[in-house]
Amino acid sequence: MTLEQMHQLLAEARAEIGRVVIGQRDAVDQALVVVLCGQHGLFEGVPGVAKTLLAKTLAAVMGGSFQRVQFTPDLMPADITGTNVFNLQRNEFTLAPGPIFTSFLVADEINRAPAKTQSALLQAMQEHQVSIDRSTYQLPPEFTVFATQNPIEHEGTYPLAEAQKDRFQLKIEIGYLDRAEEIELAQRQLNGDSPESRLAQGAVRPVLAGGQLVALKTALRQVRMRDEMVGYVVEIVRRTRTAETLLTGAGPRGTQALLGAARAYAALERRDFVTPDDVKRIAAAVLAHRLILRPEFEIEGLTAAEVIAQILAQVPVPV
Repeated sequence: MTLEQMHQLLAEARAEIGRVVIGQRDAVDQALVVVLCGQHGLFEGVPGVAKTLLAKTLAAVMGGSFQRVQFTPDLMPADITGTNVFNLQRNEFTLAPGPIFTSFLVADEINRAPAKTQSALLQAMQEHQVSIDRSTYQLPPEFTVFATQNPIEHEGTYPLAEAQKDRFQLKIEIGYLDRAEEIELAQRQLNGDSPESRLAQGAVRPVLAGGQLVALKTALRQVRMRDEMVGYVVEIVRRTRTAETLLTGAGPRGTQALLGAARAYAALERRDFVTPDDVKRIAAAVLAHRLILRPEFEIEGLTAAEVIAQILAQVPVPV
């Protein structure tokens, strides 16, 4: 796949998502970055801002199989991975695969499941494989998890483990619509043309055919990144480890995630090279959820995004 073909497919994907999801341009672009990099995304926002809708729409546009799991406090690991069931006719155990055996998995309200169940996703997210009763099963090469969580309602929730958050390339924060967009949403609802009904009625078409998603990810390697830009990214991540406001900075996986995300963002902007602005636009989404603030600064109201902004202002930009 050429760069021009990749640019065209990404433009079509943006357009198709826009047929269902109103506004949220930054969130849409960040979700496409996740797909391009072959990673996983964590959507965070208050109820009703289209977290699940965006994840489902993106899965529909990207093609491939799709499953959705509503995480609850009583959800067990086997409910996700599947289990072996005894077949009386064959007199043997056969695998009943769970919803994780899919191309796109929407894990809705992931922070409502206990840690034991959340950890069932870790191996799949990192290694694209699942272990069930001492046997290992490979997942599709395009396997992608889009998880959602509510940041304001904590009753009956379990915070994500740091190791699990680190495996989400981006934490995509979805906010409220502006006034014009919310009026458009209201008018659609009154006319029986809500975003949910559009998606249910198949208003979006898959942009990619079988195997094209793997080719799309491979084409991303054609986007160039100078050595100076690589050093710029590494320096940004390293400064999170020495910042006096942070208890824990980002690890090497954060460096890898930021390199890939900046390259993918450049591709979305129809360029074949990465600029410092690409890094700055995506840095907070990549790094904020990997940082732990010192308690005294957290009490004062400092946020991880603000710390990242301070670091970006301090690191010299390559010329």
